[in-house]
Amino acid sequence: MKIIKSQQEHEQVLERIMMLMDKNPIEGSSEADEIEVLALLIESYEKQHFPIDPPDPIEAIKFRMEQQGLKQKDLAPYFGGAAKVTEVLNGTRQLSINMIRRLHEGLGISASVLIRKTA
Repeated sequence: MKIIKSQQEHEQVLERIMMLMDKNPIEGSSEADEIEVLALLIESYEKQHFPIDPPDPIEAIKFRMEQQGLKQKDLAPYFGGAAKVTEVLNGTRQLSINMIRRLHEGLGISASVLIRKTA
């Protein structure tokens, strides 16, 4: 095994890991260990060559609302009122530091995502 340096090597490693996974190896076996190492190599290569930008703060909030089945009115405690929820979700008001803290603590949304500029 070696560091993945090209698209061709990446594809080869993906094929190998799929072949190993099809065998459904027993945990702790050499094949299971190989899957873990290959997964780390793939992750490293993909982070470098296919970076994913963090989400927009408003999209992150909307995603969490969808995940938890929340309505805008459910967010009022995090924003300091229903009107502020509407303004933030519509993009007419920026998140304040207190809103960011409450959203992070209450809904588990990453503070580093919430402090980003909205699109």
